[in-house]
Amino acid sequence: MLTEKEIREAALALDAAETSRVQTKPLTLTLRDMDMEDAYAIQASWVALKLERGAHVSGYKIGLTSRAMQQAMNIDTPDYGVLLDDMAFANGSEIGADDFLDPRIEAEFAFVMKRPLMGEDVTLEQVIDATDYVVPALELISARSVRTDPDTGYTRNVYDTIADNAANAGYIPGDVRIDPEDVDLRFAGALLYVDGVVEESGLGGAVMEHPGHGIRWVCKRFAPHGIGLEPGHFVLSGSFTRPVPVAAGTHIRADYGPHGTIDITFV
Repeated sequence: MLTEKEIREAALALDAAETSRVQTKPLTLTLRDMDMEDAYAIQASWVALKLERGAHVSGYKIGLTSRAMQQAMNIDTPDYGVLLDDMAFANGSEIGADDFLDPRIEAEFAFVMKRPLMGEDVTLEQVIDATDYVVPALELISARSVRTDPDTGYTRNVYDTIADNAANAGYIPGDVRIDPEDVDLRFAGALLYVDGVVEESGLGGAVMEHPGHGIRWVCKRFAPHGIGLEPGHFVLSGSFTRPVPVAAGTHIRADYGPHGTIDITFV
């Protein structure tokens, strides 16, 4: 277990990297004893800094829920990060690419809660019942620590990613609200275009067979801490595409068919 001082210093290093737009080395390069609970403690410490500066929690992201993402990260368990109100971008936005470190985009579905949801044994039916609506969403991810250290060749691991608020940096909701009672989300999905070319595609079923299972997973993860999802929370259920890199000049279009499109341009 890391000391409180080590946790605080790691959170400050990530915060400085984000603020300065200069990536730090992977935390686990020097914190060799760091485990998953330490990683979440660093994440919580960093989020606390942001809350002190006036940000507000708007929800959560659940990551590494699809085989595509687990294979990309060489991990077999999901993770979560905290969404803040200042991370939201509107559909059609122009986003400054240089505001983020190694930015990438993923396509998924987000659940907006209408009732509290908590417990280790939450069912898919309870998730659907507690959901106000589902919307298509893009997640903007960023790496505050380098993926591979240029000096040593060391590659960051999932603990680094978790500490880095699960690599979350922003989210872009779609405009079409979906009633999860009316649509089988296993067979709903998107074509993800980069500058007019389809780079990725996928279906909701790639996320643990149903994106609602991502919501179940985070409830189980939170339960021992007495935490749950609250009405109004916006919860990214996990990407069903691999992340695609973006840069200034990149145009992203996610076509969800009958559930609308999301368009953003990086400048």
